[in-house]
This record gives sequence, structure tokens and C-alpha cells, in this order.
Amino acid sequence: MSFPPPTQFDCPTLEYLSVDPPSIEKTSASTEATKWLTEFATSVSINDPLFLTTLFHELGYWKDILALTWDFRTIRGSKAIKQLLDARLSATCLTAFRLVDDQIHKPVLVRLIPGVVFVRFRFDFETRHGRGNAVAFLIPTRDGNWRAWSLFTRLESLKEFPEKIGVLRDHVTHHDGLWADRLQRETDFVDADPTVLIIGAGHGGLEMAARLKCMGVSTLVIDRSTRIGDSWRKRYKTLCLHDTVWYNRMPYLDFPKTWPVYCPASKLGDWLELYAKALELNVWLSSSPTQAEFNEETQTWHVPINRAGEVRALEVKHIIFATGFGGGFPNTPKIPGKELYSGTVLHSSEFSSAAEYGGKKVIVVGAGNSAHDIALDLCHYGSDVTMIQRSPTYVISVRSMAAVLGDRYNEHFPVDSADLLSVALPYASTIPLLKVAVDRMASTTDRDIIEGLERAGFRTYLGPDGAGLVPLIYKRGGGFYIDTGASQEIINGNIKVKSGCSIQGFTQHGLELEGGVEVDGDVIVFATGFGDIRDSVREVCGSEVADRVGPVWGMNEEGELQGVWRRTGQPRLWLAMGNLARSRLHSLHLALQIKAIEEGILDDADVYTD
Repeated sequence: MSFPPPTQFDCPTLEYLSVDPPSIEKTSASTEATKWLTEFATSVSINDPLFLTTLFHELGYWKDILALTWDFRTIRGSKAIKQLLDARLSATCLTAFRLVDDQIHKPVLVRLIPGVVFVRFRFDFETRHGRGNAVAFLIPTRDGNWRAWSLFTRLESLKEFPEKIGVLRDHVTHHDGLWADRLQRETDFVDADPTVLIIGAGHGGLEMAARLKCMGVSTLVIDRSTRIGDSWRKRYKTLCLHDTVWYNRMPYLDFPKTWPVYCPASKLGDWLELYAKALELNVWLSSSPTQAEFNEETQTWHVPINRAGEVRALEVKHIIFATGFGGGFPNTPKIPGKELYSGTVLHSSEFSSAAEYGGKKVIVVGAGNSAHDIALDLCHYGSDVTMIQRSPTYVISVRSMAAVLGDRYNEHFPVDSADLLSVALPYASTIPLLKVAVDRMASTTDRDIIEGLERAGFRTYLGPDGAGLVPLIYKRGGGFYIDTGASQEIINGNIKVKSGCSIQGFTQHGLELEGGVEVDGDVIVFATGFGDIRDSVREVCGSEVADRVGPVWGMNEEGELQGVWRRTGQPRLWLAMGNLARSRLHSLHLALQIKAIEEGILDDADVYTD
């Protein structure tokens, strides 16, 4: 399915809507929300898709996660929305609509940018098999009625199979003294093979395991490391999260109130170890899968696991790859003449500390977060640092980043509500909002940094479409720097920059750049990211399966991420990928899909594909 032709009206202004601003000043958000939801509920109850579409603007959106489509979909335009409703409204059995009007979620009139006004409200609902929540964004029209510009619906739980948390937690007393024995037996899978195998015990794998455990799905996590958290602990020593503690929370177990706002990587590694132990997750360390084979007839996987030298073959129903961006495979450009170079070459994943390179000439290839962190570390140890910047970088200060996140992710606002709002608007409608915010930050808080970098020869820009960080993350997974100090060292000349030039090859003493310019260095660090997560799939399942998986990451034509947290082209193979916040949110959605499949609620015919 395709969108209507692109228009400038992805975020409608009052001018485009031909609505006079004074006419909405006395609008009661609660009244309009109640009126719209009443009409919506009535038309659903009589199964009237045609009338339902009249409650939307003709170019409006219905964004859904699992509730109607059992997928991640953004449907645009009256015709496409009616097609969705014709196919799925009756089967979904939407009912039990309830406007949420507490102090935090009550209907509000929001002016996100000049000229754009929404009535935003939240409501809960039920489907045939589950419970969900929704966020609606209404816009005014010339006839005085408010219609939906966007409706976001998502499945939150399964009625018959809720998460075993809160009052539903285990109430059994364990006075027999066998708790530890039972836990070890469960971890070793003495009595049966797991239903789900997760490859990778980083934050994504552990969050997935926690979700599945709370839904009663037998799950095993394996990792080649000797300790949980080594994926963070063994990276460069100065690595620290650039996002705030409130943004990076994990399901079921929050950070202590004393936790620092910006967490060092090694501390996060220790937290992951504690998290797995506290939630009693089944993890095998020093364990690697060999060639996995999928049985088309039984829809199961045969996976031999080498666990510390002992091989055990498992029969599992689902495999989840949670091996991180690029699957942990370093992406090092192929540059001719490496045999000529007399110095040391390493990827950023191999870099530990600048203490080893104090006083040396070091070339850092790359201009993203890792490149800047490493360059700053080297600068502090007195190294002569040159950064090779091949294309412009979006730079935002950690102060501005904290301000952006702090609107919703803070000490007081519920994280589940923040997550819901963060994905409620369609991607296309967020871009105009982001452009205003990005331009404002670049021209105020971050102005001195950006202007100073340009004077120093470091090229900056405002990201794709001028929308900053979000499209860079979702389209490329990189190309930005959240500034924690390196920018000032570039401005001061302590980190030199060669910008906008390609690398032609190695020389005996460094690199030759475009135009014959040579840069000498005793050490060259390639901070050039990682490859494709399908490389992990290829290593375990073979090239045929990896090719069948299809595109991974990047945005499809609907503005949805491809291949992650949702079905791939290979049945019963899933990919869990993203930062702590995205993993917290979407681990629930992936777990719901697997649980629904295992309980016979979901099959291929239920997934909306038009």
C-alpha cells in the first residue's frame, strides 16, 4: 500500500485548514474529545466504516501497533482508512471505549508549533483478544467540527494472558528450601527446551527475556561473553550514555533514585548483570549457536548451542536476534595500501583507553558519537589528534538533548505515558515539528558551538529535512554527535579536522586524502560503526535465511522502521534492535506477538497486509 502523493500538509496549519485562529480560542478540549469519541464508538458499534472515515480529515492518518493490524502500520487518507476498517473492524471487535481524563492524560488544546493546533486526548479500549490505548489528535475545520488528523491505536495486553506483574505476581510461598534448585533447573532447561531463544544478552535481549517471562513464555538468552554486561563493559572506558536516566529506564525494574543522570557504560554493564539476576532470567554465558535450521513443516528451529565446550541441540519455536546495531560486526572501510602502513590500525570497538597512546599522533576516522568520545579522550592524554570527517555531522549539545527529553522523560511524568506520546504522531507529521525545534536550538542554545565548529572547518548541518537527530537515527543509525565536550576542543584547535574529503589510501606513515593531502599518524582508529544485523543471522542461519529476512532498519514508505520488533521475511525469526528506550517500549510489542502466536490467537491471516 502507498501513501497519497506527498503534500506540504503533513502537519496542517490553521491557514491551510482555512480556520480563523480567534475562532478556536474558547474551544473546550474535553467537550470536543468527548463528542468525537462518542461518535467514534457509536459508528464502531454499528460496524459503519464509511461513517468512521468522516471523523477523519481526508488526508488524515490511522497509526496502529498490533491492535487492528497485528503489525506496525501507518495508514493515510480516507480511502485507505476505509479499506483498513473494511478488512479488520469486524474481526477486531473494538469495544469498551473510555476517555482517560486524569490530571496527566486529560484532553488538552496543544499548540506544538506556530499555526498548528490540536485537541489531543487519550482513550482506552478493548479488542476481541486484548486491551489497548489510543491517542487522538483532532484539528478544527471550517464547519466548526473537529476531525482526526491522526489516531494512534496500540495493543497493550492480552485479556487471557496478562503480564504477571503487580497483583498478578507469584503468590506461592517457598518454605521448602528448594527455590535455588528449581531456578537452576529452569535455567538449565532440564525438563524441556525453551520456546524462545534470544541471541545476545545486551539490554535488548534482556528486556525481551523479561517481557516474555512475565507472559509465561519459556525463554533462554545466550551470549558468547563470560559476563552479562560485557557488551557495554568492554567498550572504551570513557563511554557514557548521552541520554538521561529517565529516558533509559528498563521494564519492571527502575534505576535507584541515586542513579546518575548520565550513566557510565561499565556501570550500565553491572546494572544489566543485576537486572538479569533480580528478574531470574535464564541466561547461558560463554555460549554460541552453530548452524540453525528451520523446519518448514513443524515451524520450529533446530539450534545446536556450544555452552562452554559442551554442545546441546535445542528445538525452539522462535529465534530473536538481539545482537545490536550491525550485529556486533565492525564496519571498517576497505582502503588500499594497508600493507604499506607502519603504524597501528584498530576499530573503535577495539579501542579501550587513550592512556596507551599519550603523546602519539592519532587519526580518528569518523565524526559521530564514538569518534568524538575517542578524540576527546586522546586529547586529554596529550595525543596529537586529527579527525577525518567525510560528510557533515548533526551536532546537538548534551544540554539541549536533556531539555528535549526532559519535557516528558523526567522525575514526575509516567514513563509509559511518555513512551506512548513519543510514538503517537505519524513520522511524517513529526518532521515539521522537529524542524522548528531543531532550528530553535541551533540558533539559541547551541549557536556558539555550531558557529565555532564551522570556523574550525568542521562541517555541520541540521540533519535530513532539517529535522535533526530523529531521522538520522531511524534512517542511518548514525551521523550525529551529542556534544559532551569534544566540540570545544575542535573549536580551540586541540582536535584538528580534515573535512569533506575521501580517503584514497594508506601511506607508510598515515593516510592519503583526496587531492593528495597526507595526514601522518602513529595510530589510526576507525570509528565507522558496525555492519548489518543480518550478518549475525547469516552467521547462525545461513545466507538464504538472512536474505529472506528482508530490509532491516531505515524507514519504509509509511514511516515505520523496517524488520525490527515485527515480522521479518523469515517465519519465526525476529530482530530486537534499538536503544534502551525503544527496547523498553517495543519489547512489549514483540512479546505480545509471540505470546499471541503461541496461544493460537494470531496467525498469518490476521496480519493486515494491504
